[in-house]
Amino acid sequence: MPTVRRVALLLPLMLITAGAALDLVTERGLPGSPLFTVAPLVAAPFTSTLVTALTGLASAGVLAVVLLMDEVTWSEDDLTRIVTVVMVGLLAVAINRLLHRMNAALTSARTIAQVAQLAVLPVPPSRIGDLQIAARYEAAQSGAHIGGDLYAVHEVPQGVRLIVGDVRGKGLQAVRTMAVVVGTFREAVEQEATLEGVARRLDRAVLREKLGRKGTDAYEDFTTAVIAEVPVEDAGVLRLVNRAHPAPLLFLPDGRAGLIDPAEPALPLGVSELGEWPDRAEEIPFPPGMQILFYTDGLSEARDRAGSFYEPGVRLSGMAFSGPEALLDEVLEDVARHARGDIKDDLALVAVQRGTGPD
Repeated sequence: MPTVRRVALLLPLMLITAGAALDLVTERGLPGSPLFTVAPLVAAPFTSTLVTALTGLASAGVLAVVLLMDEVTWSEDDLTRIVTVVMVGLLAVAINRLLHRMNAALTSARTIAQVAQLAVLPVPPSRIGDLQIAARYEAAQSGAHIGGDLYAVHEVPQGVRLIVGDVRGKGLQAVRTMAVVVGTFREAVEQEATLEGVARRLDRAVLREKLGRKGTDAYEDFTTAVIAEVPVEDAGVLRLVNRAHPAPLLFLPDGRAGLIDPAEPALPLGVSELGEWPDRAEEIPFPPGMQILFYTDGLSEARDRAGSFYEPGVRLSGMAFSGPEALLDEVLEDVARHARGDIKDDLALVAVQRGTGPD
């Protein structure tokens, strides 16, 4: 980005120079005034209002001097060319000020969104018992800071329960549904004895919120999610209920990694009007030293320039991570390399590692 900005700053000067050279070496019937005209417009999106105005003045001034080099005074056509450059320079200043106001509004919106994100998706504790935990919410390269991706981690009498999910769609409605899911999860994990019960509560809440809205689009909405529990009564396992969400990635202590695909496919949350779905929690070994990565499809659907999807199970297998934070750092750096920084969708990440015991 700094290189692009430097080129953008130099380009107006190059255009003015090229315009002057073209006017000096060609006949007056082949002027370089289009280059003088374009220079302030090029400066407008990338520079300050002052620099844009100075670029416009420089364009008009250099053109005026060049036109006087062949004649004692300006002709009517010369004056028209100079006035045109001046008017375009004023337009460039207006465009520049508009862009700055829009950027200021976007910055304000980002700040508000960040506050909302912290309120709805608070950062979980870095350690609960013998578990180390890290979470990240990364926005797509589109200016927004929060969408339908979600996570939550809570300590309950049964152990530690967490959810990572993704609400279909974008915008305010997706944020509203996300808040419903997170709020219901916080309540359900305290009241439900099993993960299956938590999943049923979430399903009813998403369906109720969806049916409470008007319009046909509401019937197309749903939420994918994976709900997990590290039970306190059995320190060697982890329980999962997966509702049509990307499979978590389990890391063995030796660096091998594998996706934890559900034994049976399941429907997303919020579509129980199509029929009841019998949730069954699956147990997987989760002894000390193991790590597990939960993520949304913003990770697995990131594409490179050839259109190939990011495959976390392939890209991250064989790597060693000192802890959940290091794991998330590497994931974000690796997917950015894969997509050349052009990540199209938000993504939520939660990493959990079982240690040997609390500090």
